[in-house]
Amino acid sequence: MGKTKNNKFKRPSFSPDGLSSTPVKQTADESEDEDSPAAELLDKLQSPSADVREYACASISRVVQQSQTIPGFLQRDAVRKIGPLLLDRSLAVRETAAGALRNLSACGGPEVCEDMVRQDALTPLSALLRECCTGFDVSSSPTVKGQKHMVEDVANEAVNLLWNLCESSSTAVSVLNKTGLLDVLLHCLQRHPQNMELAISAAHCLHTVTEENAELVRSVNAAVFGVLENILFSTHSSMEYTLLRSLAAGSLWNLKSGRSSAQQSQTLTALATTLSHSLSLDAGELIPELWRAGSACLSKETTSAAESDHTDERPAGHEAEEMEDVRDEKMSGGKPNGQMSKTKNDISDLLPRDRLELREAKALLSAQQTSLEIIVNMCCSDEPSDDEWEGMSSSDESEMCADGMSDTNSGLFSPLCLSAELHTILLNHNIPQQVLKKAEFPSAAALELCSKDLTWKYLLKKMQRVQCRALTCLHNMLSSMDTESLGGASGLQAVAQHLSSLVFSSALKDEEFLEAVTSALRSLLKIMATKNIPQCMTPHQLMSFCEAATSCELVSVRVNALAILGITGSSLAKEKNTADTLQLIGNALLNIAMKDSNLVVCGEALDALFDVFADGDEAEKAGKNINLLSSLKALQPGFRAKLRKEGKGKYSPDQLCVLDNIRINLKRFISYSENLCLFLTSFEFH
Repeated sequence: MGKTKNNKFKRPSFSPDGLSSTPVKQTADESEDEDSPAAELLDKLQSPSADVREYACASISRVVQQSQTIPGFLQRDAVRKIGPLLLDRSLAVRETAAGALRNLSACGGPEVCEDMVRQDALTPLSALLRECCTGFDVSSSPTVKGQKHMVEDVANEAVNLLWNLCESSSTAVSVLNKTGLLDVLLHCLQRHPQNMELAISAAHCLHTVTEENAELVRSVNAAVFGVLENILFSTHSSMEYTLLRSLAAGSLWNLKSGRSSAQQSQTLTALATTLSHSLSLDAGELIPELWRAGSACLSKETTSAAESDHTDERPAGHEAEEMEDVRDEKMSGGKPNGQMSKTKNDISDLLPRDRLELREAKALLSAQQTSLEIIVNMCCSDEPSDDEWEGMSSSDESEMCADGMSDTNSGLFSPLCLSAELHTILLNHNIPQQVLKKAEFPSAAALELCSKDLTWKYLLKKMQRVQCRALTCLHNMLSSMDTESLGGASGLQAVAQHLSSLVFSSALKDEEFLEAVTSALRSLLKIMATKNIPQCMTPHQLMSFCEAATSCELVSVRVNALAILGITGSSLAKEKNTADTLQLIGNALLNIAMKDSNLVVCGEALDALFDVFADGDEAEKAGKNINLLSSLKALQPGFRAKLRKEGKGKYSPDQLCVLDNIRINLKRFISYSENLCLFLTSFEFH
């Protein structure tokens, strides 16, 4: 199975607020709960008092953060009752109504978002956004200025609601395409000199809706590119502007097919410049600096508050940190179709407006995460090359192959190489080396400071996510760039040492991290093997790693670990005095091939065995010592039977195609081994 497809970031249904997007199941017990606050709060929405309506919306916004309460609201037609309040005569009601629907969409997950679209939530939302844009252009008298600020706050909630819906619903994206909401997003985006928070929300939404949206690409014009390029070429040095430029770069990358070849070349250079600047910022130094500046300001505020006998019971931003933790716990695992996802995690609106340093730190990490995700997609091809298709099928005997090849749990082929132009542009902007540095992040100093401060603690996982994205980016670059671009043999060995240290470090080992680091290590060791570059792990480390990784619940991590065993074993088989290590590898692979409940994992173990024991005196000796042939013959009937019994119901057509090739290869390997034994026996007899 030993092909790997590069990861591509998709946007899942994640909340910018840090709230769970776990689908909500409605149950009779929950919806009929007499203690549910839903009925009372929904009744208050009809009050003639704007203050009561505002209170009800704000309360709903808070209550639905507890996902178990959502069915009670849905059963009582909450979306249709809150929707009209988006156009309430009170701006405060509009803002809280948009906030309530925003949290409902974020906490309810994709099913709730689809339901909101079906209930026509986009009609009042679209009207609200257009009215807000008209309100941006009112006069600048003091009274109107305050109203304008409120209008922008309403717009920010509305844009975030639109972002949530488009994140989860293709229907919402289609409505956006047809109703001209792109112009609304651009209008909000252009408010960055007056309201950066609104502009960043609009940039996030635009980055989402432009991805794989051919209909939108066909409708964009020079004015759209002009707005994005004006942001890209801005010279403001704040971290929030760095984030805004990174998001604009992502939208331009998504829309690049709407430009001529000459314009695309200019765009690629501008994108690389933006991404390089974002990644060149040393978060390991900047975050401690921002923390110290923020602490100094807080100290002054505390002294002033003490003098006026005023204290806060709870540190500002603590709620944001808790919500960020909730999101990270529930949203950083494996993704559908073996693809890593871009986590939508903008919670800056929850941070105190006057805590500038914390906002800047968060914006810096978000900018670097976004930049790495764009580079990942730059280094990713959606289709395999002709050579890869040919190498995919072992035999015409395969009866179960489908037309496509994209494993749900593990990638199965490499991408096309980067175009020469893009390859050169990335090298000229030092992108590979910057990615390598981010793979070494986060810094100990930044981790220590943030871990001790409740208001900064939620940044810990954001720092770890930047590292995960860098590792995924490294995986893609290893598959699509030449060895010299990454420092040659010595550079690859240094990277291998670093990745090995990450595997055996005491750092947090969540599934996202394990998938990223094992994918990168797999690609790296494969390249080193083809270049005959000595590898870095000792036999003891290798087996310890395999034991730990193969016990992971995430299938892609287990598959990567087995592939690493196969790559290392096939290299060792070419060396002398390696039979003992090959025996350890062979026994580990046989054990997994016979016992793992997932056929994809069993298939990868068998494929690794074929690679390790294909040829060589050391492999032959080790194979005899572990009774490889008899073991494979014993497991063959069970593998075939399990494939017939579980295959079509449990695995995708693409997986079945690969598994069928494994079945064929197993048959061939056994036949080859039997013939080899007969030949050797005959040779010894004579």
